[in-house]
Amino acid sequence: MRKNYIFILCLFIVPFLSFAQTEATDTLSTEQPVEKKTKKKKEKDPSGVRTGWTFGVLPSVAFDADLGFQGGVLANVYYFGDGSTYPEYLHSLYFEAAYTTKHYGLFRFCYDSKYLIPKHRFSFDVTYIPDAMCDFLGYNGYQSVYNNNWHNSKKYTVDEGYKSRAFYKYRRDLVRVAADVQGPIKGNWKWAAGLGMLYYYTGSVNIDMINKGKKEKNKLPSIDSLPGLYNKYLLWGMINENEAKGGTHPYLRGGFVYDSRNKQANASSGMYADAFFTYTAGFGKQKSYNSLKFNTVFQHYVPVYKDIITFAYRAGVQVLLAGNSPFYMDNYLNVLYYQRVLYEALGGGNSVRGLIRNRVLADGFGYATAEFRFKLVKFKIKKEHFYIAVNPFCDMGMVLQPKPLKGKQDILDSDIDFFKSNSIDDYFDFEKKKAYLPHFGTGIGLKIAMNENFILSVDWAMPVNKKPYIDQDNGSKANIYVKMGYLF
Repeated sequence: MRKNYIFILCLFIVPFLSFAQTEATDTLSTEQPVEKKTKKKKEKDPSGVRTGWTFGVLPSVAFDADLGFQGGVLANVYYFGDGSTYPEYLHSLYFEAAYTTKHYGLFRFCYDSKYLIPKHRFSFDVTYIPDAMCDFLGYNGYQSVYNNNWHNSKKYTVDEGYKSRAFYKYRRDLVRVAADVQGPIKGNWKWAAGLGMLYYYTGSVNIDMINKGKKEKNKLPSIDSLPGLYNKYLLWGMINENEAKGGTHPYLRGGFVYDSRNKQANASSGMYADAFFTYTAGFGKQKSYNSLKFNTVFQHYVPVYKDIITFAYRAGVQVLLAGNSPFYMDNYLNVLYYQRVLYEALGGGNSVRGLIRNRVLADGFGYATAEFRFKLVKFKIKKEHFYIAVNPFCDMGMVLQPKPLKGKQDILDSDIDFFKSNSIDDYFDFEKKKAYLPHFGTGIGLKIAMNENFILSVDWAMPVNKKPYIDQDNGSKANIYVKMGYLF
């Protein structure tokens, strides 16, 4: 069986749909004098800043042989008031909805403002992500051997070891509700606090749904006849019964922020750093999964030539300080503000680009990125300001706290019949130092921005495999990621 994958993205940025700013529509502003300032600003410099309301719209259509047809749309509405804070907005409302015919999609609403509460930043996010074919490649990166031929139907046949496109998959649905506040301390220092809830539903891939409407030769084998890695982990006792189906996890977090960036979206100078703790609770069957995690990140934006060329880099960690974390939350990267819909680490378009999504599941990990950002051209269409940019980059991630693995003999004993004809070395590398080997990805991105904040991002990346540094395949093919905004 071969997998046909077509990704068709119909991009329509609608820059002309701007609302006129009037006293009647100035409902989100927190200060009445804004209207008078608007008129003065427009008289002084009618083309230098964006004022009032504006929004961008981005429809998309996609097709995947396993996930079906997708239709969706996203829109970001901005309010700049009199333009005195431009390119920083007063209010942002983000909407996104996309769904496929076979249970994969994204539904999200996010509100962000530095003016709803004077001198404070407030953000609120509600997200639902159904994922019928979520990646699961085992624990601790290189300690879990990845076999590209087992699920790559485009390149391998059954005679060459191909098993199923669903072998490294499981079902994962996520509902997130989050509210975060940042307040001033002194200068560029701020405090941060947040609370929210994560609900996960996890399980085996619904093979019957995936196979619906397919020709017999293109159907995937059932879980009973060919269990996926997720099912094997259940059998081997590496995924516990009380975490196998997901759970509900409210959380509370707090910490500190230092922010000297000249602007939030694609800063050209300044620094951003945060450090915070997140306590996540578990109830019922998940009561043993109470945990305390610590996150910190440092981001630096170095101007090379005005705001045209910028060198940007970051380094961050997430570590488990106390308690236990269920497997389905090991890749959830805690952040203080959701610039993108979901930050998964390590692997994928939101952490180590080029690396397979969720390639590394561990209790603690570190990550880093370095990239140059070049603005190639700036132009204006009516009231809207645009630029086109490229950003060559290199990403890195590594395990800092490996997730405990069962002993080799324990795994063999838990599935004796299976390992009579299968080698355990095809699944695990028990050498402890392999867990700490770094993973790399490199590539280049294209950015199309409207009014500095609405930024369409298209990144092309591939993993870096250094043999004999590591005798494994990191998924040696390029990946394309279409998202909103810069990675950081």
